[in-house]
Amino acid sequence: MALAQAQALPATETIVPDKIRDGIDLQINGEHYRHTGDPQMPLLWYLRDVLRLTGTKYGGEHGENGADLILLKGKATSAISVTVAKAANTEIVTIEGLAANDGTLHPVQQAFIDEDAIGCGYCTPGWIIASVDLLKRKKQPSDDDIDTLPNVCRCGCQTRVRRAIKRVAAGKAGQP
Repeated sequence: MALAQAQALPATETIVPDKIRDGIDLQINGEHYRHTGDPQMPLLWYLRDVLRLTGTKYGGEHGENGADLILLKGKATSAISVTVAKAANTEIVTIEGLAANDGTLHPVQQAFIDEDAIGCGYCTPGWIIASVDLLKRKKQPSDDDIDTLPNVCRCGCQTRVRRAIKRVAAGKAGQP
């Protein structure tokens, strides 16, 4: 066995590791990633196809229905409209990153469950991200404030979404 090892790596050769590949550093859900591919790739495809974070959904080429929302620097942003290069070195939070490390749901996630504001579920992650952003900006959002959210729901959950947002604003997420 020692003879096989000696033949595999002559004593005069040294192992030199490859240098770290150039790339784009990303901070997603508190984790560091380095993208070494196309810098113009839409962030949505990096999240879904490379990292397999599939909660953020495709909602059209321009993110027109809010299904692809993420928090970029704390602000709701369409992941299809931002390239990986533009997201470099910024804090990115997806729906998967909202819950606490111990699994405790974010109050908005809990309120969506409390109010059964789920429907088919396709648009739900975008609604939750938009709601988190809205509640950061306005502690007690009005109906008009909620109506400005860019999300579209074909299942008709808008009334339940409104109740969920107001539940969080009242501090009653997770309560009967």
